[in-house]
Amino acid sequence: MQVGRGRIHVDPLAIDSLLGCVMAVVTVVYGRQAHTAQYQAEGWPPFGLFAVALSLAVNLPLVFRGRAPWVAFGVSCGALVVYTGAGLQPSTNMWAPLLACYTVIVRNPARRAVWAAAATAVAWAAAGLGARLSVELSVAQAAIGVGVVWVWAAGSRRLAQRNVQLAELTARLRREQELRAQHAIAREKLRIARELHDVVAHHLSALAVQAGLAEYVFASDPAAARQAVVSIGSSSRQALEEMRGLLGVLRTGTEGPDEDGLYRSAPGLAALEDLVQRTRASGLDVTWAVSGQWRPLPAGVDLCAYRIVQEALTNSVKHAGRGARVSISLGFASGLLTCEVISRGGTAPVAELPSSGLGLLGMRERVRLYGGSLRAGPRAEGGFEVVFTVPLAPLDAAGGA
Repeated sequence: MQVGRGRIHVDPLAIDSLLGCVMAVVTVVYGRQAHTAQYQAEGWPPFGLFAVALSLAVNLPLVFRGRAPWVAFGVSCGALVVYTGAGLQPSTNMWAPLLACYTVIVRNPARRAVWAAAATAVAWAAAGLGARLSVELSVAQAAIGVGVVWVWAAGSRRLAQRNVQLAELTARLRREQELRAQHAIAREKLRIARELHDVVAHHLSALAVQAGLAEYVFASDPAAARQAVVSIGSSSRQALEEMRGLLGVLRTGTEGPDEDGLYRSAPGLAALEDLVQRTRASGLDVTWAVSGQWRPLPAGVDLCAYRIVQEALTNSVKHAGRGARVSISLGFASGLLTCEVISRGGTAPVAELPSSGLGLLGMRERVRLYGGSLRAGPRAEGGFEVVFTVPLAPLDAAGGA
């Protein structure tokens, strides 16, 4: 016997053993008392050792009905037939074969269990005839007894099958939930890695270029060095703000809403002018223009466009060098947001900056999330270009998406 989670689990063999022993004892005791009180006067054979042995043979096989149902049924039903054929008095021996038949029906398909039901019905009918009942009554009690057991056992078998199917379905759902959780975690890790790469790579690249510039012109052009140091401070503060905002998203995502407004929202194209000014401080000539009617964008698309432009400018800072000309063109038309970032010319960069190659991958992932397309690579006439388009939802009559 085991106890777990408030429930007691008992070994089925212990239950079957108790049931078989109790039925054997009840049958023997009742048989001896009934013979003394009634059957001896009616001329039935004495309930002696032979009758006791047969009664034990009928009932004790129930001990093994869970592990060997066919063997238990065969021995019990066969012993009942011998008991009846010996002309011994009727007793409770009829119930053990019926219980063994129930176990066979539950454990086997109907096409096999029907043979056990038929054999039980024959044994019951024979026991009724041996008890000096009429043929009609003997057949009727056999049909009713076996029929009730069949219906009960068939229902139990269907219930057991449904429980097995339910357990399999529960296990499958649990595995699917685990896989979904793992997939969600992987997607969240990818999103965080993408944001960290864009924020850290852009600002640290700008800081490295500006620090290299300040060191390069420290003695020859103090004003330019001073301006580079001022730009370093501005870029550092901007990086801290964006990192604070990113950490705020992670914090509020797990602890609750940002009710006090402690963490600013993610940047979007509205902050493009500040991004251009910081890039100009790194020595690039950056211009930008908008065609079509400027419209508010969904937060996800807005952040996507901003990060792609930011990464394109970061690559220009890393690889194009000082004096490079960068043009940014935004277009709002035909339900599409189109953006082109083209860099031309430039000298070797002041600081040699490493590249992980994850920038272009991150840009493609961002655009793919919103059903857009991206093209990035060298231009035939020289320079480098990043072009992407993102579909936009149509505007309603009030001008909102």
